[in-house]
Amino acid sequence: MFTGIVAAVGTVRSVSDSTQASRAGRRLVIDVPWSDLEPGESIAVNGACLTVTERGDGWFSVDVIETSLDRTVFGAMPSGCRVNLERALRAGDRLGGHLVQGHVDGVGTVEDVSLRGDARLLNIRVPAEVASVTIHLGSIAVDGVSLTVNGIPAAGVVQVSLVPFTLEHTTLGDRVAGDRVHLEGDLVGKYVKQLAAAWRAEDRR
Repeated sequence: MFTGIVAAVGTVRSVSDSTQASRAGRRLVIDVPWSDLEPGESIAVNGACLTVTERGDGWFSVDVIETSLDRTVFGAMPSGCRVNLERALRAGDRLGGHLVQGHVDGVGTVEDVSLRGDARLLNIRVPAEVASVTIHLGSIAVDGVSLTVNGIPAAGVVQVSLVPFTLEHTTLGDRVAGDRVHLEGDLVGKYVKQLAAAWRAEDRR
C-alpha cells in the first residue's frame, strides 16, 4: 500500500530482458538516492508496485512481467527516463495523500498543458475504467502522484492542477501533450462501483 507522496525521483540506468528464466518481461535498473533498499521490498515506480530483485550502491533492479507490460508504459520506457519512486507505507506513517495500491488501472494521454497563476493544469484523456470511478475533487494517482481532480472538462478527460512543489519534486513537470501516464483510480470509487453493480444485479433477479 502507498499514499501517492513521491519520496524520490530516480533515473532508469538500463532496460533489458528479464533475468528470471521462468518469465518473459523486462528488467529495469534504476539509480536511486537510497542506500537501505532490500531485495523483496515493494516499491512504486511511476505508480506501479514492483519488487526489488537486486540492489547495489545507489541502484536497484525490478522485473516487469508481461501482464504489467500490457497495462503500463514500461515496455517502451528508454534508459535515461526519470521515474517517481515511493516506498511502501509502514504502519504508523502519515497518510499524506490517499490510499494507493500501486495497481495501474490504465494508461492515459496528456491532451493539454496550460498555466493558471503559479499552477500547471494537465488535461488527461483517461480510459473508461478510470473515468467511471473519478469525481470532481476526488483523488487520482498520475504516475504514482496523489492528486485532486481539479475538474472534468469533457467526458473521459480529467484535469489535475500541479502546484510548484509537485512540479519540483516529481516528474510531472516534464509532461507535455501526447505523453502517456500511468493512472490509478480512486480506491473508494472502485469499491462503490463494484458494490453498486452487485446491488443492481441483485435487484434484477
